[in-house]
Amino acid sequence: MTDLPYRFFDVHVLRTERISPALIRVTLGGDRLGDLVTDGRDQRFKLFLPQPGQDAPLLPEPLDEGWYTRWRAEDPAVRAVMRTYTVSDYRRDPDGTAELDVDFVQHGDDKGAAHGGPASHWSRTTRPGDRAAVLAPVVENNGGTDYQPPAGTDWTLITGDESALPAVAGILAWLPAGMPAKVWIEVPHPDDIRPLPTAADAHITWLVRDTDTPVLDTLRTADLPPGTPYAWIAGEAGTVRELRRHLVNERGIDRKAVTFTGYWRKGKTEEQLLEELG
Repeated sequence: MTDLPYRFFDVHVLRTERISPALIRVTLGGDRLGDLVTDGRDQRFKLFLPQPGQDAPLLPEPLDEGWYTRWRAEDPAVRAVMRTYTVSDYRRDPDGTAELDVDFVQHGDDKGAAHGGPASHWSRTTRPGDRAAVLAPVVENNGGTDYQPPAGTDWTLITGDESALPAVAGILAWLPAGMPAKVWIEVPHPDDIRPLPTAADAHITWLVRDTDTPVLDTLRTADLPPGTPYAWIAGEAGTVRELRRHLVNERGIDRKAVTFTGYWRKGKTEEQLLEELG
């Protein structure tokens, strides 16, 4: 297990905060969480949550490279709820104690949010001391980041929705000073708009869903800079596919210079997507 680039961490809730209408931030701590390593940008990890009635998530044993196969083989009603998230923030003190922030998307208003998935529900109901687990990297260059601009990139294009907001924030914080960046972010509510610190030369456009022009239509009419671009697109899978098609087929961007990730699919839970994969 020590040779693997990742490790399971037992964690517990330290606090929660509603940071915007669409997002609740849960801050996690743990005895060994200081060993976690993040490459910044859109660093991802796996979060494991307990099923209703469980005090802690049931993890596949042993916790080695075969964990996923064993997790899939367990009873879905008993095995830990697994979700993939981006590191929203990670703080490590000199004494080794650490905190990990995770942002959970909330669906609709308080009435509609009750129909969200188990992770969204957990973020609204969890309390300090509640237990969870994460599978996270313990080495640099761990393969858990998708934002990888190649040499020769002159400027970057970034689009995402509220599910991709932590990743967009991480990428902008990572970009070198002066890097030209064109960014479009679609969110459900005006109060979801927030400052995104960056040293890059970033032009950020916020789009409020059902009020502003959708991101695909906005991008179709946007003026893009000259030079060699690198594009990163994330959010709802169907929208991501359409955006990629536009950039490659209509804008002529090299498909190898477009990184795209469907963080969620309209009408599908993560469990349903896993079943489709077999």
